[in-house]
Amino acid sequence: MAEQSAEKTAGKSPSQHLFAAVLARVHAVCATLAAEGGWPADIDFSRVVVEPPRDATHGDMATNAAMVLAKDARAKPRELADRIAEKLRADDLISAVDVAGPGFINLTLKPSAWIVELRSVLREGAAYGQSAAGAAQKVNVEYVSANPTGPMHVGHCRGAVFGDALSNLLQFAGFEVTREYYINDAGAQVDVLARSAFLRYREALGENIGEIPEGLYPGDYLKPVGEALAQEHGDKLKAMNEAAWLPVVRNKAIAMMMDAIKGDLAALNIQHEVFFSERSLIEAGNNKVAETIDFLRAKGDIYEGSLPPPKGKPVEDYEDRVQTLFRATAYGDDVDRPLIKSDGSYTYFASDIAYHKNKYDRGFRDLIDVWGADHGGYIKRVQAAIKAITGGKAALDVKIVQLVRLLRNGEQVRMSKRSGDFITLREVVDEVGSDAVRFMMLFRKNDAVLDFDLAKVIEQSRDNAVFYVQYGHARGHSIFRNAREEVVPDLPEEAGARIAYLAGAAVERLTEGAELDLLKRLAVYPRTVEAAATAHEPHRIAFYLYDLASEFHALWTKGRDLPHLRFIINHDAELTKARLAMVQGVVSVLASGLAVLGVHAPTEMR
Repeated sequence: MAEQSAEKTAGKSPSQHLFAAVLARVHAVCATLAAEGGWPADIDFSRVVVEPPRDATHGDMATNAAMVLAKDARAKPRELADRIAEKLRADDLISAVDVAGPGFINLTLKPSAWIVELRSVLREGAAYGQSAAGAAQKVNVEYVSANPTGPMHVGHCRGAVFGDALSNLLQFAGFEVTREYYINDAGAQVDVLARSAFLRYREALGENIGEIPEGLYPGDYLKPVGEALAQEHGDKLKAMNEAAWLPVVRNKAIAMMMDAIKGDLAALNIQHEVFFSERSLIEAGNNKVAETIDFLRAKGDIYEGSLPPPKGKPVEDYEDRVQTLFRATAYGDDVDRPLIKSDGSYTYFASDIAYHKNKYDRGFRDLIDVWGADHGGYIKRVQAAIKAITGGKAALDVKIVQLVRLLRNGEQVRMSKRSGDFITLREVVDEVGSDAVRFMMLFRKNDAVLDFDLAKVIEQSRDNAVFYVQYGHARGHSIFRNAREEVVPDLPEEAGARIAYLAGAAVERLTEGAELDLLKRLAVYPRTVEAAATAHEPHRIAFYLYDLASEFHALWTKGRDLPHLRFIINHDAELTKARLAMVQGVVSVLASGLAVLGVHAPTEMR
């Protein structure tokens, strides 16, 4: 009966996690104080949060309610905190409330709250942690977008994994996500690609082409393109002038490079819904770049003028002449930006404006672009352009993905795309596996340089995070197998049936401090998902999974020295079932988080 009472007082639906339930109670208390104290009617409670405290000794949760509402309440934060705390102490979910510092409120929950949350994990299964926070809002995530001039290398890999995991995370948090790849197939680099492929075409016809000239792509990866052109056209292309053969060779080379890139991405289980061609923006009769410039000109955001000489670092596309400029400074940029080069062609920026307008016209208001480390200086101008073309109705978040240092046993592995001597993404995946690549690419914040050691990521040790997390999931299944043999022979093997079986376990018998600590860690998962999705930071999920696995492994290790803490108690089947329910909670959450990251959750490891 006590258990049912706790569940009822928690006021939870299957989709409302414990942190959200406590936040609702804090909001209710603040609303009561607002009514009693005559606070402004339009007071904004959305600024109030409930989160884990930085120091676990301070309690289970902390709220900033008094700090953010003090001004509206016309009270000092500490005084308001005392009034909020007094009402929260009457809550039957909360065992203790303490006010700290200038007005932070720390909450300690009754043990029954964590037991109720474990029941939620078991009841909701794979859906635990899912959120409706996104409210099916459309989000466009553009990532990878590597130039189709060669195979993907390990530097591209990080942005690919980050963008894909972020897309998974946003979907799990309730957003409607479109994964997009922008094909840079209209710039000078694809003409260089075509000329490089034409050399390989001549080579395929038996000609000795000698050393690849400076400025062309020397990699052997273009040999198959040359062979395909020779098979398709024979020697006909050799009789044409460059203006005639260039578009033919370019189209073939781009198509084959994109097929190779898609294959590389597939090796990492990455697929995009949309591949958008830059060249499509400047097609004859459908020139979207010209239309976009006309649109901005009609708004008064385009003018003919000249830019002052740059001071310090050179400004990209600077030309000392009168040219067509976008008033980027009117929207927060540092300098106005040119849109048309002296030869009449469009700048990259002009195409980027048209491309992002196309996204907006397709109904996207939330835009996320994942860019490489060398594009940081480009952010302000694109954000300025989006403000202009959408009237401030769309927002762009640019996530910069920093460099990857590829190592082997601590020694750097050198690579150079220009020379053709580089380590491809596929080579890395083939050597260490997609799981290691994906997890470790996410086990560091995206804007920090990442050291990826090919030897370390396949070690079976705690120092190898992906192994440690996957081993946690596999260890859980090992415990199920052992329990089936020793104490609970009717424990189902199939996941759904096993979860249903364990849902009836007497989980109120989980009273050990280490057990409750593990349940508290499980309960943080839904809030971690929402926070990570809001911040566009999938690395938070990787960090959380490592912490959960560490706590689980630590409890297992304690059981070796303290038999009463073991998951399987031979003389007590009911306590064993309760602990198996806890293990199932860990297994379910580890599998869920790994799925968000795009990493497999193995049931055994050899």
